[in-house]
Amino acid sequence: MFIVGVAIPFAVANRLRKGDSSRAITLHAIRRSLLLLLFGTWLAWRGPELIVFRFQNVLAQLSVTYIIAYFLMKKSYTFQLAFTVFILVFVDIAYRIFPVEGFNHPWVSYENLGAWVNNKIEGVDKASIWASLNAIPTTAHTVWGVLCGKLIMSDKPVKEKIRIMIIAGIVGLVIGYSLEFLNITPIIKKIATMSFVFASGGWAILALCFSYWLIDVRKKFLGGSKFFIYVGANCIFIYLFCQLGGDDILIRIFNPIFKTFFSWGGEVLVNILNGTAMWLSSWYICYWMYKNRIFIKI
Repeated sequence: MFIVGVAIPFAVANRLRKGDSSRAITLHAIRRSLLLLLFGTWLAWRGPELIVFRFQNVLAQLSVTYIIAYFLMKKSYTFQLAFTVFILVFVDIAYRIFPVEGFNHPWVSYENLGAWVNNKIEGVDKASIWASLNAIPTTAHTVWGVLCGKLIMSDKPVKEKIRIMIIAGIVGLVIGYSLEFLNITPIIKKIATMSFVFASGGWAILALCFSYWLIDVRKKFLGGSKFFIYVGANCIFIYLFCQLGGDDILIRIFNPIFKTFFSWGGEVLVNILNGTAMWLSSWYICYWMYKNRIFIKI
């Protein structure tokens, strides 16, 4: 969620340099958002008789957070920050006071507003422990990413950019973990509580700051960073590949080999080897596509 937001200002600036109009870029953003929703819905499709519009996987949630962040991008920093704080507080309060039918235990699995929304959308009880409603609070992650992207692109001195990101990251951590420590709002990823969004957002900002300092400022790890670029260049493809069963196919290929030669280490060792082999194979697919100039974009 966060890194997509970081990329938006760079992508828009690049298209403007190529001569695209603001209207063309906006239409492209809307089309991309709809395609993300389509792919996300496709992943949630349960069969020939039921199409469920769920917002629980990354692509479906991004279809919401991406387009909101795009349209907010030209607003002031203050407005965007105020907007994210508002939606986080609003959703937090809604979890506490919304009159959910039959139950309303904000932080209990299957007994909160997120679960109620899931049940209504999907038409079944206990539809999923992951809340489709997460698309609203996690919009903050994408908007914060846009702000960081604009900051990096700005003419501010490097030291000031780093200082701002460090302060922002620490503030996010302090707010998130304080809400948890003071028993105000627990950190729960599956329903994207306000404390979770602040804490995870803080870590994301600090990680970006460190990467910016290491690679862009110090010019270190330039070669090693390509290891990640290969995946980033086809991130949507590899996500869909794994979500649609590609990872299972890879594990089925490697599992007999590792069971034969490493069963002495028990199931844990075999699972670790399977997971590592699947991960490296997925990386190599991205590497091969990159080297052959094959890029799947929307």
